[in-house]
Amino acid sequence: MQPILQTFTSTDMEKQIEEKNTEMGNIISRSEEFIQKNQKTLIIVVVAILVVILAIFGLRKWYFQPREVRAAEEMFAAEQWFDQGDFDKALNGDDTYRGFLSVIDSYGSTKAGRLAKYYAGASYLHLGNFDQAIHWLKKYNGKDTFTRPLAEMMLADAYMEKGETATAAKHYTASADMNANYITAPTALFKAGMAYLKLENSQKALECFQKIKTEYPESTEWTEIDRYIALAEATK
Repeated sequence: MQPILQTFTSTDMEKQIEEKNTEMGNIISRSEEFIQKNQKTLIIVVVAILVVILAIFGLRKWYFQPREVRAAEEMFAAEQWFDQGDFDKALNGDDTYRGFLSVIDSYGSTKAGRLAKYYAGASYLHLGNFDQAIHWLKKYNGKDTFTRPLAEMMLADAYMEKGETATAAKHYTASADMNANYITAPTALFKAGMAYLKLENSQKALECFQKIKTEYPESTEWTEIDRYIALAEATK
């Protein structure tokens, strides 16, 4: 038997087109009716959205950007004191210029204010105030290549000074994992290895030293790493 093929006449096609046009017309009609009934509400909503957009733009241009500039300018002296090793003045400032703590109080939400937390933690670490160093380094949440892993490494240094070696080892490892660069990562790995040796975990120490050997041949730590690998292997 021959299959029955469904055929469409021009009348059928015209009918379908007419039905679709009628459906689209109804949709457009309902939309126009909705707009007419809710015209005032829609205008209010559109105006409100425009006001929010303009307010955000205005805040960014006239409030946040100037605060960023002021914060960076007011932190300049503290950074100079820090570079000179005058950590107490870097933290507290003097009669003329702010220190990092004052910058944090006034501009803590700016980029400079967040960086001031890093500097504050580092300053307290140099001064031997390890609890305050931990406090501020934990608050620092920068994302750049070097200060974030350095902050994590300094946090580990502070815990190490407090005798909390296991916690220090964890933070040294975290620092090394944050950014695989030749400046911070091998130093963090070496410090982690030494911490694990102190914890009598020779296997973990060996893993840290071997990672320096295989992945960071251009680092300063690499030049003497064979000696520490041998030390870790001898104490297993």
